[in-house]
Amino acid sequence: MIGVVSLVIAAILGLTIPQDEATGLKYWVCRALNPMDGAGACDKGDEAGGPGDDGGGPGDDGTPGPNPDDPFQPAKCLLSSEETKTTVVVEVLFIKIRGSEYVKVQQWSDGTVTLERVTETGGGVTASISTGIKGLEDWGGSASLSGSYVKSSGSGGQWLFNGNKSGDTNADLKANLEDAKEFAEYLKAQEKCNNKTGARAAELGMICSHGAKDKLPDLPPEKAPDVDITKSTTEKAGGVSFGKSFKSKNQKNDKGEPKDLGSISTEGLNASMTEDVVVMRAKTGPDAGKITFIYTFTVSGGGGQGAQAKGSRMQQVSVTYDAAAYDEEEKNGDPHHPEKLTITTSEEAGAGPGAKAGAGANAGPVTIEVGGGGGTIESQVHVESAEVALDNDGDSKLVEDWLRGRGDFPAGDALPTPSDAAEAPDSDTGPLERLLHDKGKLTRIDYKANTDWWNASVGIGFGISAGSVTAGFKLFGIDITHEERDQVITGDPTYATGPQNGGARPWVEFKNCTKTDPITS
Repeated sequence: MIGVVSLVIAAILGLTIPQDEATGLKYWVCRALNPMDGAGACDKGDEAGGPGDDGGGPGDDGTPGPNPDDPFQPAKCLLSSEETKTTVVVEVLFIKIRGSEYVKVQQWSDGTVTLERVTETGGGVTASISTGIKGLEDWGGSASLSGSYVKSSGSGGQWLFNGNKSGDTNADLKANLEDAKEFAEYLKAQEKCNNKTGARAAELGMICSHGAKDKLPDLPPEKAPDVDITKSTTEKAGGVSFGKSFKSKNQKNDKGEPKDLGSISTEGLNASMTEDVVVMRAKTGPDAGKITFIYTFTVSGGGGQGAQAKGSRMQQVSVTYDAAAYDEEEKNGDPHHPEKLTITTSEEAGAGPGAKAGAGANAGPVTIEVGGGGGTIESQVHVESAEVALDNDGDSKLVEDWLRGRGDFPAGDALPTPSDAAEAPDSDTGPLERLLHDKGKLTRIDYKANTDWWNASVGIGFGISAGSVTAGFKLFGIDITHEERDQVITGDPTYATGPQNGGARPWVEFKNCTKTDPITS
Protein backbone atom coordinates (compact mmCIF):
# COMPACT_ATOMS: atom_id res chain seq x y z
CA MET A 1 0.00 0.00 0.00
CA ILE A 2 2.82 2.39 0.87
CA GLY A 3 4.44 1.64 -2.48
CA VAL A 4 1.23 2.28 -4.43
CA VAL A 5 0.48 5.57 -2.65
CA SER A 6 4.01 6.94 -2.83
CA LEU A 7 4.46 5.91 -6.47
CA VAL A 8 1.21 7.47 -7.61
CA ILE A 9 1.67 10.74 -5.72
CA ALA A 10 5.24 11.02 -6.99
CA ALA A 11 4.03 10.49 -10.55
CA ILE A 12 1.38 13.17 -10.13
CA LEU A 13 3.88 15.67 -8.82
CA GLY A 14 6.22 15.46 -11.75
CA LEU A 15 7.78 12.12 -12.66
CA THR A 16 5.62 11.69 -15.78
CA ILE A 17 4.69 15.31 -16.43
CA PRO A 18 6.70 17.97 -18.29
CA GLN A 19 8.08 20.66 -15.99
CA ASP A 20 5.65 23.41 -17.02
CA GLU A 21 2.56 21.30 -16.31
CA ALA A 22 4.11 19.72 -13.19
CA THR A 23 4.64 23.19 -11.70
CA GLY A 24 0.93 23.90 -12.03
CA LEU A 25 -0.08 20.62 -10.36
CA LYS A 26 2.34 21.19 -7.49
CA TYR A 27 0.85 24.64 -6.97
CA TRP A 28 -2.72 23.37 -6.61
CA VAL A 29 -1.76 20.52 -4.29
CA CYS A 30 0.23 23.01 -2.19
CA ARG A 31 -2.74 25.38 -2.01
CA ALA A 32 -5.03 22.58 -0.84
CA LEU A 33 -2.65 21.57 1.93
CA ASN A 34 -2.04 25.21 2.92
CA PRO A 35 -5.47 26.87 2.50
CA MET A 36 -4.64 29.76 4.84
CA ASP A 37 -1.28 30.52 3.26
CA GLY A 38 -2.54 32.76 0.45
CA ALA A 39 0.12 32.94 -2.26
CA GLY A 40 3.06 32.57 0.14
CA ALA A 41 5.12 29.44 -0.23
CA CYS A 42 2.77 28.18 -2.95
CA ASP A 43 3.55 31.05 -5.34
CA LYS A 44 4.28 29.36 -8.67
CA GLY A 45 5.80 32.45 -10.19
CA ASP A 46 5.06 34.19 -13.45
CA GLU A 47 6.87 31.59 -15.48
CA ALA A 48 4.63 28.67 -14.55
CA GLY A 49 1.44 29.64 -16.35
CA GLY A 50 -1.07 26.84 -16.64
CA PRO A 51 -1.53 23.70 -18.64
CA GLY A 52 -0.97 24.54 -22.28
CA ASP A 53 0.34 28.08 -21.62
CA ASP A 54 3.28 28.17 -24.00
CA GLY A 55 3.59 31.96 -24.10
CA GLY A 56 2.97 32.19 -27.83
CA GLY A 57 0.29 32.11 -30.48
CA PRO A 58 -0.30 31.44 -34.16
CA GLY A 59 2.08 33.38 -36.33
CA ASP A 60 4.31 34.66 -33.50
CA ASP A 61 7.39 33.50 -35.39
CA GLY A 62 6.39 35.16 -38.65
CA THR A 63 4.99 32.03 -40.31
CA PRO A 64 1.96 32.36 -42.62
CA GLY A 65 -1.58 32.15 -41.21
CA PRO A 66 -3.92 29.15 -41.51
CA ASN A 67 -4.87 27.79 -44.91
CA PRO A 68 -8.51 26.56 -45.05
CA ASP A 69 -7.51 23.88 -47.57
CA ASP A 70 -4.48 22.68 -45.60
CA PRO A 71 -4.53 18.84 -45.66
CA PHE A 72 -2.94 18.85 -42.20
CA GLN A 73 -5.99 20.53 -40.64
CA PRO A 74 -8.42 18.00 -39.04
CA ALA A 75 -12.05 18.16 -40.15
CA LYS A 76 -13.47 18.69 -36.65
CA CYS A 77 -12.74 18.99 -32.94
CA LEU A 78 -14.51 18.32 -29.65
CA LEU A 79 -16.26 21.50 -28.45
CA SER A 80 -17.95 20.38 -25.26
CA SER A 81 -18.64 17.33 -23.13
CA GLU A 82 -21.24 16.73 -20.41
CA GLU A 83 -20.84 13.60 -18.29
CA THR A 84 -22.86 12.19 -15.42
CA LYS A 85 -21.39 9.26 -13.51
CA THR A 86 -22.61 7.31 -10.48
CA THR A 87 -20.39 4.75 -8.73
CA VAL A 88 -21.48 2.32 -6.02
CA VAL A 89 -18.83 0.41 -4.03
CA VAL A 90 -19.63 -2.46 -1.64
CA GLU A 91 -16.98 -3.89 0.69
CA VAL A 92 -17.27 -7.24 2.44
CA LEU A 93 -14.21 -7.97 4.57
CA PHE A 94 -11.23 -7.41 2.24
CA ILE A 95 -13.29 -7.81 -0.93
CA LYS A 96 -14.31 -4.74 -2.91
CA ILE A 97 -17.18 -4.83 -5.44
CA ARG A 98 -17.83 -1.83 -7.66
CA GLY A 99 -20.47 -0.87 -10.19
CA SER A 100 -20.71 2.34 -12.18
CA GLU A 101 -22.70 3.91 -14.98
CA TYR A 102 -21.97 7.01 -17.00
CA VAL A 103 -23.76 8.96 -19.69
CA LYS A 104 -21.72 11.33 -21.86
CA VAL A 105 -22.97 13.86 -24.43
CA GLN A 106 -20.32 15.36 -26.73
CA GLN A 107 -20.65 18.30 -29.13
CA TRP A 108 -18.46 18.42 -32.26
CA SER A 109 -17.52 21.38 -34.43
CA ASP A 110 -19.04 19.81 -37.59
CA GLY A 111 -22.49 20.15 -35.96
CA THR A 112 -22.83 16.51 -34.89
CA VAL A 113 -23.48 15.18 -31.38
CA THR A 114 -22.66 11.80 -29.84
CA LEU A 115 -24.39 10.18 -26.87
CA GLU A 116 -22.48 7.47 -25.01
CA ARG A 117 -23.73 5.23 -22.21
CA VAL A 118 -21.61 2.56 -20.49
CA THR A 119 -22.10 0.43 -17.38
CA GLU A 120 -19.26 -1.36 -15.54
CA THR A 121 -19.00 -3.94 -12.77
CA GLY A 122 -15.91 -5.35 -11.13
CA GLY A 123 -14.19 -6.50 -7.99
CA GLY A 124 -10.90 -6.52 -6.16
CA VAL A 125 -9.24 -6.22 -2.77
CA THR A 126 -8.78 -3.39 -0.29
CA ALA A 127 -7.07 -2.90 3.08
CA SER A 128 -5.99 -0.15 5.46
CA ILE A 129 -3.71 0.39 8.42
CA SER A 130 -3.66 3.20 10.98
CA THR A 131 -1.34 4.51 13.67
CA GLY A 132 -1.32 7.21 16.32
CA ILE A 133 0.31 10.53 15.49
CA LYS A 134 3.33 11.09 17.72
CA GLY A 135 2.69 13.85 20.24
CA LEU A 136 -1.10 13.57 19.88
CA GLU A 137 -1.62 10.17 21.52
CA ASP A 138 -3.38 11.72 24.51
CA TRP A 139 -5.73 13.55 22.17
CA GLY A 140 -6.65 10.53 20.09
CA GLY A 141 -4.94 11.78 16.93
CA SER A 142 -4.34 9.18 14.24
CA ALA A 143 -3.49 8.74 10.58
CA SER A 144 -4.46 5.90 8.27
CA LEU A 145 -3.20 4.61 4.95
CA SER A 146 -5.43 2.65 2.58
CA GLY A 147 -4.99 0.92 -0.73
CA SER A 148 -7.10 -1.03 -3.22
CA TYR A 149 -6.85 -2.96 -6.47
CA VAL A 150 -9.93 -3.38 -8.67
CA LYS A 151 -10.52 -4.90 -12.12
CA SER A 152 -13.81 -4.26 -13.87
CA SER A 153 -15.47 -4.72 -17.24
CA GLY A 154 -18.44 -3.14 -18.92
CA SER A 155 -20.37 -2.54 -22.07
CA GLY A 156 -22.53 0.09 -23.69
CA GLY A 157 -23.05 1.98 -26.87
CA GLN A 158 -22.64 5.27 -28.70
CA TRP A 159 -25.32 6.97 -30.80
CA LEU A 160 -24.57 9.54 -33.50
CA PHE A 161 -26.91 12.52 -34.05
CA ASN A 162 -26.28 14.12 -37.42
CA GLY A 163 -29.76 14.16 -38.98
CA ASN A 164 -30.10 17.96 -38.98
CA LYS A 165 -28.12 19.35 -41.93
CA SER A 166 -29.03 22.93 -42.82
CA GLY A 167 -25.61 24.12 -43.96
CA ASP A 168 -25.21 26.16 -40.74
CA THR A 169 -23.14 24.11 -38.27
CA ASN A 170 -24.26 26.23 -35.31
CA ALA A 171 -27.94 25.62 -36.10
CA ASP A 172 -27.28 21.93 -36.78
CA LEU A 173 -25.45 21.55 -33.49
CA LYS A 174 -28.33 23.05 -31.55
CA ALA A 175 -30.92 20.79 -33.22
CA ASN A 176 -28.80 17.64 -32.93
CA LEU A 177 -28.10 18.37 -29.25
CA GLU A 178 -31.82 18.67 -28.54
CA ASP A 179 -32.39 15.31 -30.26
CA ALA A 180 -29.58 13.69 -28.25
CA LYS A 181 -30.95 14.89 -24.91
CA GLU A 182 -34.48 13.77 -25.78
CA PHE A 183 -33.15 10.36 -26.79
CA ALA A 184 -31.25 10.12 -23.48
CA GLU A 185 -34.55 10.61 -21.65
CA TYR A 186 -36.12 7.92 -23.84
CA LEU A 187 -33.34 5.48 -22.89
CA LYS A 188 -33.94 6.15 -19.19
CA ALA A 189 -37.69 5.61 -19.55
CA GLN A 190 -37.21 2.46 -21.64
CA GLU A 191 -34.83 0.99 -19.06
CA LYS A 192 -37.50 1.37 -16.38
CA CYS A 193 -39.93 -0.47 -18.66
CA ASN A 194 -37.47 -3.33 -19.17
CA ASN A 195 -37.07 -3.72 -15.40
CA LYS A 196 -40.75 -4.41 -14.69
CA THR A 197 -41.24 -7.55 -12.59
CA GLY A 198 -44.18 -9.52 -11.29
CA ALA A 199 -47.12 -11.48 -12.70
CA ARG A 200 -48.07 -8.79 -15.21
CA ALA A 201 -44.51 -7.72 -16.07
CA ALA A 202 -44.86 -8.32 -19.83
CA GLU A 203 -48.16 -6.44 -20.09
CA LEU A 204 -46.98 -3.55 -17.95
CA GLY A 205 -43.72 -3.42 -19.92
CA MET A 206 -45.60 -3.03 -23.21
CA ILE A 207 -47.77 -0.23 -21.82
CA CYS A 208 -44.70 1.46 -20.37
CA SER A 209 -42.78 1.19 -23.67
CA HIS A 210 -45.67 2.79 -25.54
CA GLY A 211 -45.46 5.77 -23.17
CA ALA A 212 -41.66 5.94 -23.47
CA LYS A 213 -41.95 6.39 -27.26
CA ASP A 214 -43.43 9.83 -26.63
CA LYS A 215 -39.96 10.91 -25.52
CA LEU A 216 -38.35 10.08 -28.87
CA PRO A 217 -36.92 13.14 -30.71
CA ASP A 218 -38.11 14.24 -34.15
CA LEU A 219 -35.08 12.65 -35.82
CA PRO A 220 -34.26 9.64 -33.63
CA PRO A 221 -31.30 7.37 -34.41
CA GLU A 222 -31.67 3.63 -34.59
CA LYS A 223 -32.51 2.16 -31.18
CA ALA A 224 -29.45 -0.04 -31.50
CA PRO A 225 -26.29 2.05 -31.00
CA ASP A 226 -24.17 3.07 -33.96
CA VAL A 227 -21.11 1.82 -32.05
CA ASP A 228 -20.94 -1.13 -29.65
CA ILE A 229 -18.57 -0.48 -26.72
CA THR A 230 -16.84 -2.98 -24.47
CA LYS A 231 -14.50 -1.80 -21.74
CA SER A 232 -12.09 -3.24 -19.17
CA THR A 233 -10.47 -1.22 -16.39
CA THR A 234 -7.69 -1.87 -13.89
CA GLU A 235 -7.30 0.60 -11.03
CA LYS A 236 -4.75 0.88 -8.24
CA ALA A 237 -5.64 3.49 -5.63
CA GLY A 238 -4.41 4.70 -2.29
CA GLY A 239 -5.09 7.43 0.23
CA VAL A 240 -4.09 9.02 3.49
CA SER A 241 -6.63 10.29 6.04
CA PHE A 242 -6.41 11.82 9.50
CA GLY A 243 -8.69 11.33 12.45
CA LYS A 244 -9.36 12.05 16.09
CA SER A 245 -11.10 9.92 18.70
CA PHE A 246 -13.02 11.16 21.74
CA LYS A 247 -13.25 9.70 25.25
CA SER A 248 -15.63 10.52 28.07
CA LYS A 249 -14.25 12.26 31.14
CA ASN A 250 -16.99 10.90 33.39
CA GLN A 251 -18.04 7.51 31.98
CA LYS A 252 -15.91 4.35 32.29
CA ASN A 253 -15.89 1.09 30.33
CA ASP A 254 -15.75 -2.42 31.81
CA LYS A 255 -11.99 -2.10 32.36
CA GLY A 256 -12.35 1.15 34.25
CA GLU A 257 -10.91 3.18 31.38
CA PRO A 258 -12.54 6.32 29.94
CA LYS A 259 -15.41 5.27 27.65
CA ASP A 260 -14.78 5.64 23.92
CA LEU A 261 -17.32 8.09 22.41
CA GLY A 262 -16.36 7.65 18.75
CA SER A 263 -14.24 9.47 16.23
CA ILE A 264 -14.15 11.85 13.27
CA SER A 265 -11.92 11.70 10.22
CA THR A 266 -10.98 13.82 7.21
CA GLU A 267 -9.40 12.82 3.92
CA GLY A 268 -5.86 14.05 3.33
CA LEU A 269 -4.46 12.86 -0.01
CA ASN A 270 -5.77 10.36 -2.54
CA ALA A 271 -4.28 9.05 -5.74
CA SER A 272 -4.94 6.43 -8.40
CA MET A 273 -3.48 4.84 -11.51
CA THR A 274 -6.01 3.59 -14.05
CA GLU A 275 -5.57 1.54 -17.21
CA ASP A 276 -8.53 1.33 -19.60
CA VAL A 277 -8.96 -0.78 -22.71
CA VAL A 278 -12.01 0.18 -24.79
CA VAL A 279 -13.11 -1.63 -27.94
CA MET A 280 -15.48 0.29 -30.23
CA ARG A 281 -17.07 -1.67 -33.09
CA ALA A 282 -18.90 0.69 -35.48
CA LYS A 283 -21.98 -0.76 -37.21
CA THR A 284 -23.37 2.38 -38.87
CA GLY A 285 -22.24 5.94 -39.44
CA PRO A 286 -19.04 7.25 -41.08
CA ASP A 287 -16.88 4.55 -39.45
CA ALA A 288 -19.16 1.61 -40.26
CA GLY A 289 -17.22 -1.65 -40.54
CA LYS A 290 -14.31 -0.40 -38.41
CA ILE A 291 -13.06 -1.63 -35.03
CA THR A 292 -11.05 0.68 -32.78
CA PHE A 293 -8.97 -0.25 -29.74
CA ILE A 294 -8.38 2.59 -27.26
CA TYR A 295 -5.69 2.14 -24.60
CA THR A 296 -5.71 4.79 -21.85
CA PHE A 297 -3.38 5.29 -18.88
CA THR A 298 -4.33 7.91 -16.30
CA VAL A 299 -2.55 9.11 -13.17
CA SER A 300 -4.65 11.35 -10.92
CA GLY A 301 -4.73 12.63 -7.37
CA GLY A 302 -6.10 15.25 -5.05
CA GLY A 303 -6.33 16.35 -1.47
CA GLY A 304 -7.07 19.07 1.03
CA GLN A 305 -9.94 20.14 3.23
CA GLY A 306 -11.99 23.25 2.47
CA ALA A 307 -9.96 23.68 -0.73
CA GLN A 308 -9.90 20.48 -2.77
CA ALA A 309 -7.06 20.17 -5.30
CA LYS A 310 -7.04 17.93 -8.34
CA GLY A 311 -4.36 17.00 -10.84
CA SER A 312 -4.11 14.36 -13.54
CA ARG A 313 -2.24 13.30 -16.64
CA MET A 314 -3.68 11.04 -19.33
CA GLN A 315 -1.97 9.21 -22.20
CA GLN A 316 -4.10 7.48 -24.82
CA VAL A 317 -3.39 5.40 -27.92
CA SER A 318 -6.22 4.64 -30.35
CA VAL A 319 -5.79 2.20 -33.25
CA THR A 320 -8.41 1.52 -35.93
CA TYR A 321 -8.68 -1.59 -38.14
CA ASP A 322 -11.07 -2.91 -40.76
CA ALA A 323 -13.31 -5.08 -38.57
CA ALA A 324 -13.81 -7.95 -41.02
CA ALA A 325 -10.11 -8.13 -41.88
CA TYR A 326 -9.13 -7.95 -38.19
CA ASP A 327 -11.48 -10.78 -37.24
CA GLU A 328 -10.15 -12.97 -40.05
CA GLU A 329 -6.52 -12.20 -39.15
CA GLU A 330 -7.24 -12.95 -35.49
CA LYS A 331 -8.87 -16.26 -36.44
CA ASN A 332 -5.93 -17.33 -38.60
CA GLY A 333 -3.20 -15.94 -36.36
CA ASP A 334 -2.03 -13.53 -39.08
CA PRO A 335 -0.46 -10.09 -38.50
CA HIS A 336 -2.92 -7.19 -38.24
CA HIS A 337 -2.97 -4.13 -40.49
CA PRO A 338 -4.06 -0.94 -38.67
CA GLU A 339 -5.57 1.83 -40.80
CA LYS A 340 -5.36 4.78 -38.40
CA LEU A 341 -3.41 5.77 -35.29
CA THR A 342 -4.34 8.51 -32.83
CA ILE A 343 -2.24 9.55 -29.83
CA THR A 344 -3.80 11.88 -27.26
CA THR A 345 -2.30 13.37 -24.11
CA SER A 346 -3.92 15.66 -21.57
CA GLU A 347 -3.02 17.43 -18.34
CA GLU A 348 -5.52 18.81 -15.86
CA ALA A 349 -5.04 20.98 -12.77
CA GLY A 350 -7.66 22.67 -10.64
CA ALA A 351 -9.12 23.37 -7.22
CA GLY A 352 -12.33 24.40 -5.52
CA PRO A 353 -14.34 24.32 -2.30
CA GLY A 354 -15.26 20.95 -0.89
CA ALA A 355 -14.55 18.37 1.78
CA LYS A 356 -14.96 14.71 2.64
CA ALA A 357 -15.23 13.60 6.25
CA GLY A 358 -16.61 10.88 8.47
CA ALA A 359 -17.66 10.07 12.01
CA GLY A 360 -17.69 6.83 13.93
CA ALA A 361 -18.92 5.22 17.12
CA ASN A 362 -17.26 2.23 18.79
CA ALA A 363 -18.86 -0.80 20.42
CA GLY A 364 -15.87 -2.77 21.63
CA PRO A 365 -13.71 -3.71 18.64
CA VAL A 366 -16.58 -3.01 16.24
CA THR A 367 -16.91 0.47 14.72
CA ILE A 368 -19.88 1.98 12.91
CA GLU A 369 -18.80 4.74 10.50
CA VAL A 370 -20.84 7.24 8.50
CA GLY A 371 -19.17 9.53 5.98
CA GLY A 372 -19.89 11.91 3.16
CA GLY A 373 -18.94 15.10 1.44
CA GLY A 374 -19.21 17.13 -1.69
CA GLY A 375 -17.79 20.04 -3.56
CA THR A 376 -17.02 21.74 -6.83
CA ILE A 377 -13.71 21.75 -8.69
CA GLU A 378 -12.88 24.15 -11.52
CA SER A 379 -9.91 23.08 -13.59
CA GLN A 380 -7.99 23.81 -16.76
CA VAL A 381 -7.42 20.97 -19.21
CA HIS A 382 -4.80 20.97 -21.96
CA VAL A 383 -5.29 18.33 -24.68
CA GLU A 384 -2.95 17.45 -27.53
CA SER A 385 -3.76 14.99 -30.30
CA ALA A 386 -1.91 13.44 -33.23
CA GLU A 387 -3.82 11.48 -35.87
CA VAL A 388 -2.26 9.74 -38.86
CA ALA A 389 -3.86 7.67 -41.62
CA LEU A 390 -1.87 4.51 -42.29
CA ASP A 391 -2.43 4.39 -46.03
CA ASN A 392 0.42 2.07 -46.99
CA ASP A 393 1.82 -1.26 -45.79
CA GLY A 394 5.06 0.29 -44.49
CA ASP A 395 3.33 2.74 -42.13
CA SER A 396 0.80 0.13 -41.06
CA LYS A 397 3.53 -2.40 -40.20
CA LEU A 398 5.53 0.24 -38.32
CA VAL A 399 2.59 1.04 -36.03
CA GLU A 400 1.65 -2.62 -35.51
CA ASP A 401 5.26 -3.51 -34.62
CA TRP A 402 5.37 -0.60 -32.18
CA LEU A 403 2.14 -1.69 -30.52
CA ARG A 404 3.25 -5.32 -30.22
CA GLY A 405 6.65 -4.43 -28.80
CA ARG A 406 8.58 -5.39 -31.90
CA GLY A 407 11.31 -3.33 -33.51
CA ASP A 408 13.67 -0.74 -32.05
CA PHE A 409 10.98 1.55 -30.61
CA PRO A 410 8.31 -0.59 -28.91
CA ALA A 411 5.24 0.90 -27.22
CA GLY A 412 6.86 0.42 -23.81
CA ASP A 413 9.18 3.32 -24.59
CA ALA A 414 8.19 6.92 -23.87
CA LEU A 415 5.08 7.94 -25.76
CA PRO A 416 5.76 10.84 -28.17
CA THR A 417 3.47 13.82 -27.64
CA PRO A 418 1.99 15.87 -30.48
CA SER A 419 4.17 18.80 -29.42
CA ASP A 420 7.22 16.56 -29.77
CA ALA A 421 6.08 15.55 -33.26
CA ALA A 422 5.80 19.22 -34.34
CA GLU A 423 9.49 19.84 -33.66
CA ALA A 424 12.13 19.40 -36.36
CA PRO A 425 13.41 15.80 -36.33
CA ASP A 426 16.97 15.10 -35.20
CA SER A 427 19.21 12.08 -34.84
CA ASP A 428 17.30 10.91 -31.74
CA THR A 429 13.88 10.99 -33.42
CA GLY A 430 12.39 7.50 -33.61
CA PRO A 431 10.43 6.11 -36.57
CA LEU A 432 7.03 6.56 -34.91
CA GLU A 433 7.65 10.19 -33.98
CA ARG A 434 8.99 10.83 -37.49
CA LEU A 435 5.80 9.33 -38.97
CA LEU A 436 3.68 11.66 -36.81
CA HIS A 437 5.85 14.61 -37.83
CA ASP A 438 5.68 13.87 -41.56
CA LYS A 439 2.01 12.86 -41.90
CA GLY A 440 0.14 13.43 -38.64
CA LYS A 441 -2.66 15.91 -38.02
CA LEU A 442 -1.55 17.63 -34.81
CA THR A 443 -3.80 19.75 -32.56
CA ARG A 444 -3.58 21.56 -29.22
CA ILE A 445 -6.78 22.63 -27.43
CA ASP A 446 -7.53 24.05 -23.97
CA TYR A 447 -10.75 23.40 -22.05
CA LYS A 448 -12.34 24.67 -18.87
CA ALA A 449 -13.93 21.94 -16.76
CA ASN A 450 -16.33 22.12 -13.84
CA THR A 451 -16.97 19.04 -11.69
CA ASP A 452 -19.73 18.86 -9.06
CA TRP A 453 -19.61 15.81 -6.81
CA TRP A 454 -21.10 14.33 -3.68
CA ASN A 455 -20.37 11.20 -1.68
CA ALA A 456 -22.14 9.21 1.03
CA SER A 457 -20.98 6.07 2.85
CA VAL A 458 -21.73 3.82 5.78
CA GLY A 459 -19.65 0.96 7.13
CA ILE A 460 -19.23 -1.54 9.95
CA GLY A 461 -15.58 -2.10 10.79
CA PHE A 462 -13.39 -4.18 13.07
CA GLY A 463 -10.05 -3.14 14.51
CA ILE A 464 -7.19 -4.95 16.23
CA SER A 465 -4.64 -2.88 18.15
CA ALA A 466 -0.96 -3.78 18.55
CA GLY A 467 0.88 -0.98 20.31
CA SER A 468 0.36 2.25 18.41
CA VAL A 469 -0.66 0.44 15.21
CA THR A 470 -4.22 -0.60 14.43
CA ALA A 471 -5.07 -3.03 11.63
CA GLY A 472 -8.60 -2.27 10.60
CA PHE A 473 -10.93 -3.66 7.98
CA LYS A 474 -14.57 -3.39 7.07
CA LEU A 475 -16.97 -6.18 7.85
CA PHE A 476 -19.38 -4.47 5.49
CA GLY A 477 -19.57 -1.08 3.81
CA ILE A 478 -21.30 0.78 1.00
CA ASP A 479 -20.06 3.95 -0.68
CA ILE A 480 -21.89 6.02 -3.33
CA THR A 481 -20.28 8.78 -5.39
CA HIS A 482 -22.05 10.96 -7.96
CA GLU A 483 -20.25 13.30 -10.38
CA GLU A 484 -21.48 15.78 -12.95
CA ARG A 485 -18.77 17.20 -15.20
CA ASP A 486 -18.98 19.89 -17.88
CA GLN A 487 -16.01 20.55 -20.15
CA VAL A 488 -16.05 23.43 -22.66
CA ILE A 489 -13.43 24.60 -25.13
CA THR A 490 -11.64 27.88 -24.33
CA GLY A 491 -8.80 29.95 -25.70
CA ASP A 492 -7.44 29.60 -29.22
CA PRO A 493 -7.30 26.00 -30.56
CA THR A 494 -4.39 25.44 -32.91
CA TYR A 495 -3.11 22.81 -35.31
CA ALA A 496 0.34 22.24 -36.79
CA THR A 497 0.56 22.98 -40.49
CA GLY A 498 3.00 21.23 -42.83
CA PRO A 499 6.79 21.24 -42.22
CA GLN A 500 8.46 24.55 -43.01
CA ASN A 501 12.10 25.41 -43.67
CA GLY A 502 14.19 23.71 -41.02
CA GLY A 503 11.63 20.94 -40.53
CA ALA A 504 9.51 22.40 -37.74
CA ARG A 505 5.72 22.53 -38.08
CA PRO A 506 4.32 25.90 -36.93
CA TRP A 507 1.07 26.11 -34.95
CA VAL A 508 -1.75 28.11 -36.57
CA GLU A 509 -5.44 28.77 -35.90
CA PHE A 510 -7.66 25.67 -36.06
CA LYS A 511 -10.40 27.14 -38.30
CA ASN A 512 -12.45 23.96 -38.51
CA CYS A 513 -12.65 24.07 -34.71
CA THR A 514 -13.48 27.76 -34.22
CA LYS A 515 -16.24 27.92 -36.87
CA THR A 516 -18.82 26.52 -34.43
CA ASP A 517 -19.68 27.73 -30.92
CA PRO A 518 -20.36 25.21 -28.14
CA ILE A 519 -23.83 25.27 -26.57
CA THR A 520 -23.62 25.67 -22.81
CA SER A 521 -26.47 25.32 -20.33
